[in-house]
Amino acid sequence: MTKGFINYRRVLIVGLGMIGGSYAQKLSSLGFEVGALARRQETLDFALEKGYIAHGQVEVTREYVSQFDLVVFALYPKAFVAWVERYQDYLKEGAVITDVTGVKRAVVPAVQEMLRPDVEFVPSHPMAGRERSGVEYADSHVFDGANFIITPTEKNTPEGIELVRTLGCILGFRNIAVLSIEAHDEMIGFLSQLTHCIAVALMDCKESEHLAEYTGDSFRDLTRIARINENMWTELFLENRDELLSQMDLFLAKFSELRDALARGDEKTMKEMMRLSTYRRSFFDK
Repeated sequence: MTKGFINYRRVLIVGLGMIGGSYAQKLSSLGFEVGALARRQETLDFALEKGYIAHGQVEVTREYVSQFDLVVFALYPKAFVAWVERYQDYLKEGAVITDVTGVKRAVVPAVQEMLRPDVEFVPSHPMAGRERSGVEYADSHVFDGANFIITPTEKNTPEGIELVRTLGCILGFRNIAVLSIEAHDEMIGFLSQLTHCIAVALMDCKESEHLAEYTGDSFRDLTRIARINENMWTELFLENRDELLSQMDLFLAKFSELRDALARGDEKTMKEMMRLSTYRRSFFDK
């Protein structure tokens, strides 16, 4: 742990779902004093019983929020921006805030533009999670060996970036990368959002309840992420619409190329595509 992080021992999690709960679980296990804001008392009660948090509230108050040195926003993008707009005056002077949101161009400029100058927002994105939502599915082991992305701008300080880098390290992430918000949204459009679109379309294209007893691992693996939070992912898709449409067009063109090769019996093209896919997939196995 870096020396600077010692000054950020009180951490507030805003939004105690699966990811927020997993942050709380890990940080509490490391001796941080973790508080939480959640919409439902039942959520706080569960987290308190499990020892994920030391305390929490459903009401946002200046007295409570101003206690914390580091604030992690585990909210949907629009809710995050709205929270900052409404409650930023409650934040402690010198506090650092970060987030877990899966899109950045729709969030980072808006928040940094409105944020008071004595509070720093260092955007980040943990590339980990599960298909189920809710604090009851929190599990900090999902961070072990996963990737963590920081997307700073010219408004960020080296100290703030290093603080959030350290946060990623102590949470257990294996690889911590720094990207621009534009590069992040392009990457996430392809690696995450497009893959969710493919999984949803595959499950929707044919009634498959009767096929469950016949399927092998390939279908299960490919459609694992089709069990999806429709509210969150619809918002993420729309907030990254242009980039996601571009990635969908890219996929449709390549899928059509494979279909056309099959239709004309073009073994050469099919094998070339399969060799390329095998080669590119090998980088993900390292």
